[in-house]
Amino acid sequence: MDCDINDTEFALFQSFIFDHAGISLSSRKKTLVSSRLNKRLRHYNLSSFQQYYDIVMSSPADGERQVATDLLTTNETYFFREPKHFDFLKDQVLQSWPRGKPMKIWSAASSTGEEVYSLSMLLDDQLNSSRWDIFGSDISHRVLETASRGLYQQLRIEGIPQAYLKKYCLKGTGEHEGLLLIANELRQRVRFAQINLQRPLPNLGSFDVIFLRNVLIYFNDETKKIVIKKIVDKLRPGGYLFIGHSESIRSFQLGLNLVTPAVYQKL
Repeated sequence: MDCDINDTEFALFQSFIFDHAGISLSSRKKTLVSSRLNKRLRHYNLSSFQQYYDIVMSSPADGERQVATDLLTTNETYFFREPKHFDFLKDQVLQSWPRGKPMKIWSAASSTGEEVYSLSMLLDDQLNSSRWDIFGSDISHRVLETASRGLYQQLRIEGIPQAYLKKYCLKGTGEHEGLLLIANELRQRVRFAQINLQRPLPNLGSFDVIFLRNVLIYFNDETKKIVIKKIVDKLRPGGYLFIGHSESIRSFQLGLNLVTPAVYQKL
């Protein structure tokens, strides 16, 4: 039987995920936190969330603390989400991209990889023989394992154009029926790494395009400003930043120009 989380216990996990990932959990997320963490209470045969919190806080960074982070930060995603962004990238950026010039893209909250593989399909199709590199990062180690495999339920492929399904996706048969594997030629050209955007960023170089979509909504204004500044510092002059359509950064002075809803260009 699942345990109920009380207000004191919920406040502990609010503080934990804010301190560790910069994510602000409102009181509306209490049920979500309870449902996601209850499986760990069952795993350890615990009778309260306080007991689980004590285990989390006494664990190493790559132990139960990472498990709790994974459970509290995993968010829904899908292929070619917010398709107008991909239309803009195709029509306004890729079609005029100088032939032979490498393109470098960072998916900074890549989750289980659908965004990265959507971008890789588009770039491979549009840039032909030109060199391109796509890097995906997330705070959750568990979702990055899924992303690296590139193996998905066929129920999740809605949004992928039919031509791309035929060219870049392999339909499972036999014991793999119901699954879809991203073609090896794309999986070999993308890379993933665990990055906490609230912490100092590693040496990533600079990017022509950065996707940071549907993650800023989980930050308060102060954290949002810090994260965005670090992201913009990694963007080349003239490069493009894509955020979620429900998000806004116009109140920050970052040297960006809004070119279309949720798409900014660095001056």
